[in-house]
Amino acid sequence: MAQINFRSDNVAPVSEPVLRAILAANSGPALSYGADSITKRLQERFGALFETEVRVFPVATGTAANALSLSALTPPYGAIYCSDVGHINDSECGAAEFFTGGAKLVALPAPDGRFDPATLEAAIKRAGIGVTNKVQPAVISLTQGTERGTLYSLDQVKALTAVAKRHNLKVHMDGARFANAVAALGVKPAELTWRAGVDVLSFGATKNGAMSAEAIVVFDLSVADDLAYRCRRAGQVHSKMRFISAQLDGFVAEDAWLHLARQANAMAVRLSKGLTQIASVELLYPTEINEVFVRLPQKMIQGLEGEGFGILDRGEGMVRLVTAFNVTEADVDTVLAAARRYA
Repeated sequence: MAQINFRSDNVAPVSEPVLRAILAANSGPALSYGADSITKRLQERFGALFETEVRVFPVATGTAANALSLSALTPPYGAIYCSDVGHINDSECGAAEFFTGGAKLVALPAPDGRFDPATLEAAIKRAGIGVTNKVQPAVISLTQGTERGTLYSLDQVKALTAVAKRHNLKVHMDGARFANAVAALGVKPAELTWRAGVDVLSFGATKNGAMSAEAIVVFDLSVADDLAYRCRRAGQVHSKMRFISAQLDGFVAEDAWLHLARQANAMAVRLSKGLTQIASVELLYPTEINEVFVRLPQKMIQGLEGEGFGILDRGEGMVRLVTAFNVTEADVDTVLAAARRYA
């Protein structure tokens, strides 16, 4: 039976840079609840990474990062505009609504994972600004890269944030796979975030080699103090915070995060090219990060699952395959060979 799992990048082990950082932190006493030297060092580390002053809040999960970020950006009567396939909309069990105290998610059609400026503009204009029986436009949330494995280009991000700023909305970026996006686009983190108009970023690490660590990176410092209380109230100020902070520290040190992401992206491209050379396989979305969406014949799906390959069958032949940082060319070639057998 095969032991190659493409269901998600969450199935991967912890990367070596992160493990080394955890072990290095596991020596002697350290102040608790974020007062340790590693957590304090993150402020400077991420400030240098993003080329500006930031406030960094380490948290344990992406759901916490998203929901707490949004809670600091919107009033409870606010509207949060997001993709209809966005994680905050269909995969986080109402966490955004809960932590914001009742703000409403307004899902916009995003056929390839991305919504466009015209759709956003139209939604804001029909929102009923100033009408007290309507939720009021407050935030847009972009996922970069998207839940369909696509990317917003730098120009697309700027176009969307321009609409948001014109209507005095804040901008949140769900960066669960931010490393994959930066690696694929070949841009600096600053260009893709605050210089493009992003106020708060959920900086993902767990999908790309951390054990359990995400960071809320705040560029709009006016919301930072409020967010500190929200993190504490939500149980995200951990007693042994140094071990979450150490993961983030090791993750970004010496560009480890980008090296890991480039490997994952490259294997997705190899997998995508190989699958699309099989006549019965249909590529559903461009492969721009480490996610491949294809339509496979039922015989192939059943055959791959029967051989023990981990794949995510979304029904009607739609399959998602995700390559993690530890996937090798041999792994990709093994699943391709199996797919050809069932073609």
